[in-house]
Amino acid sequence: MPAFRPRLLCCVAAALALTAGAPATAARAEADPLREVLFVGNNWDGTADVIASSGDFARIGRIDVVPDKQQRLAEINADPVKWVYFMAIRNSVGEGHDQFADDMYSTPDGRLVVVSRPSFADVVSIDLATGKLNWRFPVAGYRADHMAVSPDGTRVAVSASTANTVHVLDITSGRELGSFATGDKPHENIFTKDGKYLWNMAIGDVNTALDAPWLDWTKGDRHITVVDATTYQPVKVIDMRQRLDAIGLKDYSDAVRPAVFSPDESKLYFQVSFFNGFFEYDLATDRITRTKTLPKNPSTGDDRTTFVNDSRHHGLSMKPDGSKLCVAGTMDDYATVVDRATLQEGPLVPASKPYWATVSGDGRDCVISESGADQVTAIDFATGRKRLSVPVGDHPQRVRLGHVSADWSGPSS
Repeated sequence: MPAFRPRLLCCVAAALALTAGAPATAARAEADPLREVLFVGNNWDGTADVIASSGDFARIGRIDVVPDKQQRLAEINADPVKWVYFMAIRNSVGEGHDQFADDMYSTPDGRLVVVSRPSFADVVSIDLATGKLNWRFPVAGYRADHMAVSPDGTRVAVSASTANTVHVLDITSGRELGSFATGDKPHENIFTKDGKYLWNMAIGDVNTALDAPWLDWTKGDRHITVVDATTYQPVKVIDMRQRLDAIGLKDYSDAVRPAVFSPDESKLYFQVSFFNGFFEYDLATDRITRTKTLPKNPSTGDDRTTFVNDSRHHGLSMKPDGSKLCVAGTMDDYATVVDRATLQEGPLVPASKPYWATVSGDGRDCVISESGADQVTAIDFATGRKRLSVPVGDHPQRVRLGHVSADWSGPSS
């Protein structure tokens, strides 16, 4: 018997070692190699194209972001209030089309993509392997809009534009972690790079025809709300109306559209409704320090009621080293790279209603979505000239960097 005990202990130890090693082995198997990509949301056809994040930007696969479309439509048709809002979105911001893919981010492990769907007033998580819904979060009110993901990739913020609310969700489970009130029609969201603060820009009512400067007061309460990204309590409210008035621009809209921070986050560059250009805002002095007016396209009239959702220019990104800005001149049908030090623009690159600007994975190119031509176009930051265009789906808008499994080429279903 005494000789049996060592053998028994050895067997038990070996079994425990195997048991303890099983999760580690599974974890290693789960840590699939990832590939960096760009997700392109095709708002009108309800798909997202996944393309290479740099180089040739070749298409890798496509995702259906409305796999539950018939179920959602049945719910809307059964609710008169939801139906009214659904049709209002189609006939106003949708320009006669439903809006199915506004914004999207992948999870850090490259397994899921989270998409805001304006016409369905929700955010959904889609399994990239199967194409099936993982979770769904209905936002307050009747429309979902721009999102932002926290620097660690664990939280996603989404604007509920008709409820003047931003929801912050756990990106894996869809559980709401918090929310906060904003100005009228929350739009852009930006986390600071340390993850401590979340900025929201409210753009007001952009769907009315009351676009003359003297009617600006009808557009609603437009301001930037800065909240603590842990408690979601406001720490600062910035009204650009006062800052614009201070530099003599009383007739300019204070509806902050796309915006981007400088690398050290000391400056904010932002676009506003109706304006062909952008502003530089200094956070330390709390004032607008520079104004950049960009050329008008002679073929684009000055009738503000013809500007899509009040945005003459909509799309702004910055080269990672902070030396260049890239501007999508939406209604003027061009994009251009601007030197940040001098604010001198480069060549005006023709583009059909460019609606967004982001940066390639290698940081060398500005990537714009040409919503009028159903393509994305890469512009070399160094030369300011177009490199190439690749076709995507119907009405591309938001373009976001993300990840998929290295061998991914589309959902299996």
